Amino acid sequence: MIVLGIESSCDETGLAVYDSEHGLLAHVLHSQVKVHAEYGGVVPELASRDHIRYLLPLAENVLEQAGISQHQLDGIAYTAGPGLIGALMSGASVARSLAWALAIPAVEVHHMEGHLLAPLLEAGAPEFPFVALLVSGGHTLLAQVKAIGRYEVIGQSLDDAAGEAFDKTAKMMGLGYPGGPVLAKLAETGRTDAFRFPRPMTDRPGLDFSFSGLKTFALNTWVQNQQDRQDTEQLRADIACAFEEAVVETLLIKCRRALDQTECRRLVVAGGVGANQRLRQRLQQMAKKHQFSVSFPRLEFCTDNGAMIAYAGCLRLLAGQSQPLDIDARARWPMEDLLPVVKQ
Repeated sequence: MIVLGIESSCDETGLAVYDSEHGLLAHVLHSQVKVHAEYGGVVPELASRDHIRYLLPLAENVLEQAGISQHQLDGIAYTAGPGLIGALMSGASVARSLAWALAIPAVEVHHMEGHLLAPLLEAGAPEFPFVALLVSGGHTLLAQVKAIGRYEVIGQSLDDAAGEAFDKTAKMMGLGYPGGPVLAKLAETGRTDAFRFPRPMTDRPGLDFSFSGLKTFALNTWVQNQQDRQDTEQLRADIACAFEEAVVETLLIKCRRALDQTECRRLVVAGGVGANQRLRQRLQQMAKKHQFSVSFPRLEFCTDNGAMIAYAGCLRLLAGQSQPLDIDARARWPMEDLLPVVKQ
């Protein structure tokens, strides 16, 4: 089965072609960073308009790269939520229209399920069951994954997601947009003994996260120290280092708890913050020490992309799932509401 995948949940337009027999054939991505940079964050209306501008040209591009025509497609998968409703509707409308015109089925895909399954695109993909850490700008959660479509959320952020806290902390220190990757790069030159930030919600039982207070702690540290320091660039680096280390160690502590609680020895990490090199390094060290496996998608599939949607959609189409012509995009969509995949 050959499937076209369309991702348009926020500020990146991603399309891909996945073949159930030959794997990923092609993928393309358009980022809206330049569109939103001057506003310091994503503007939903501008995001929707930019998706509309690029969806069809990118569809033609990815089909050409895959070496197939649109008439060779067996199905179309599209992100139906969660995300910005206007952005979701842009991609869903194009997907449903193409499916109707080509008389092929279309299936809606949960954005976080796409991220969760992205590591399965790689060689040596983990087997079920496993614990998944989904960590991005919009979501931070731990899920017990028993099979495709059988997910139990066992921990999640009560306020800011980890990626959101990275971006907001970077913005407070004048690092621009999107600031998360800039902050992570700056942290490499920071002094590890300059500051120690709290590890939120690790002094109590449970698997939930909270990064809002950590962001405030970083702001207070910046305000209290910048007037007495001439080397503001080093101060930025030191704060970035302390902030990143606090986020990473918090994630590590919760991952270890989740593995112990579920008695599982496999961990999957996905989402934009999954590209953070410090997080990857520390998790790999912890996996070796405590004898469990940890899997990541390649860096380009950590952020939003069409490949993960095409793959997740292909699995559901192969199981006989599809949706009628009605477009049912959802800004909020609990993962527990997903149907399990049972191959026919």
